[in-house]
Amino acid sequence: MFESIVHVCLAGLSQGMFIWLVASGLTLIFGVLGVLNFAHGAFYMLGAYFCYTVLAALGDNFWLGLIFGPLFVCGVGFLVERYFLRYVYHLDLPYQLLLTFAFVLIFDDLVKIVWGAGSISSPIVPGLGGSVPILGRMFPTYSLFIIAVGPLVALGLWAALERTWAGRIIRAASSDREMAAALGAKVPWIFTGVFVFGVWLGALGGGLAVPYVGLLTPGMGESIIIEAFVVAVIGGLGSLKGAFLGALIIGLLSSFGTRFLPSFDMFLTFILMALVLLWRPQGFFGEASR
Repeated sequence: MFESIVHVCLAGLSQGMFIWLVASGLTLIFGVLGVLNFAHGAFYMLGAYFCYTVLAALGDNFWLGLIFGPLFVCGVGFLVERYFLRYVYHLDLPYQLLLTFAFVLIFDDLVKIVWGAGSISSPIVPGLGGSVPILGRMFPTYSLFIIAVGPLVALGLWAALERTWAGRIIRAASSDREMAAALGAKVPWIFTGVFVFGVWLGALGGGLAVPYVGLLTPGMGESIIIEAFVVAVIGGLGSLKGAFLGALIIGLLSSFGTRFLPSFDMFLTFILMALVLLWRPQGFFGEASR
């Protein structure tokens, strides 16, 4: 029984870290730009498809696909921010959600046109495709890799925002963009850079999903964006540490739900979100009002 609980915990940590990798970009964009980017799941999907394409073109080298695939998606994110999103920053959230939802539909159709409407089988990552024994049971090596990557991304984001000059400029632009602009900060380009970096995080999650989800399908970003939004809401919109904690909780809850209460898997997640919002509407680390 004990080894079963340990394996369920490891599976939950893996799922939680995978959600965190996607939710971190969503949270960063909202925290700095104040934009609820509903298209973040679509960028995740594009990251997976571009990674797969690069991987296939360069001789099944997953790591090159993971490097170059998300970079291509960053180019798409730059065009979206520069020529569309920048003009709705001053509008209410429903307008931003409508615009970003339009890109979800556009990208879903583009994927069907370019890669086809069917599913694509995921490859096995050399060196990470096997399993290792833990307490007498085998556990996927790639899931352990995801568990290690999640905290590294969290630590890197914290260091970049709290311990660097660029991080201080970003936080200043986020707190008071007019004052930051008056002091010489190039706020529009800062926002573009933050949005593109957030898109890169989502696309990186998509690239890492290539050997994780089994099949690539058009619309695959729609399920992950729901979980990422739940994580962002219960953690507190714009709070990276809240998103990290929320992802851990949702991952473990989902894993234990799948193991012991499979009929109530998603039900448990939304019940948790409802309870958190009743107890603390702004989430674990969110501000009472923006």
